[in-house]
Amino acid sequence: MNQLDPTERFSNRVADYVRYRPDYPPALIAWLHAEMHVGQGARVADIGAGTGISSKMFLDAGHAVVAVEPNAAMREAALEWLDGNAGFSAVDGSAETTTLADASVDLVSSAQSFHWFDEQAVKPEWRRILRPDGLVAIYWNSRRLEGTAFLEGYEKLLHDYGTDYARVSERYYDDAHMLRWFGAGLRGYTRFPHVQELDFDALRGRLLSSSFAPPAGHPRHAPMLAALRELFDATSVDGTVDFAYDTRIFAGTP
Repeated sequence: MNQLDPTERFSNRVADYVRYRPDYPPALIAWLHAEMHVGQGARVADIGAGTGISSKMFLDAGHAVVAVEPNAAMREAALEWLDGNAGFSAVDGSAETTTLADASVDLVSSAQSFHWFDEQAVKPEWRRILRPDGLVAIYWNSRRLEGTAFLEGYEKLLHDYGTDYARVSERYYDDAHMLRWFGAGLRGYTRFPHVQELDFDALRGRLLSSSFAPPAGHPRHAPMLAALRELFDATSVDGTVDFAYDTRIFAGTP
């Protein structure tokens, strides 16, 4: 298997992903409603939905959601968490081959996973499943790399102990790339501050949810956790650290 293939690389991290990955700020969906005029009744295709964090955001806002996720373990986690919600369903599909019907959704949502997709192959597929006047929203939490001793120490820890951190981090796109991807179809973009306040156990789980964190049994695993403990003890305030993000969102037609 290609080590950068996302279909299975998160399978052994599902429990930590469910518990410790961040959600998205309420301002994001408010912006989609108010500024991008996404209707309250819009049906959402959540592409690369993972364990359902982004799907839940739309469900809580009253939208019907179909989660499209190729990783079986993550899809099952989303179903276990969200299957009781009216209007929720999940399918085994990819960003490039969703399995959804033509003109069947009003909004394509891509949260945190766009950098894993074939960014050109998704365009005709997403145009196919969108209804007329449909919209694509691509958004993710960008971890801040500097500004506090904790953030700077955490970034160094990932470089020191991550298995393929540099290769994965290089896949995230900057604003200029996203503006080029949307081109004339761009309707708006913005960013919002977001933060997780984590005690040590939550910080440990957040780290281990990352695909580039060496798992138990790897020679870097124990040294990485020891370094994490040292960083936490040196930088925590009242038993927590602030894991800070900028949530970036781009919306338009593909």
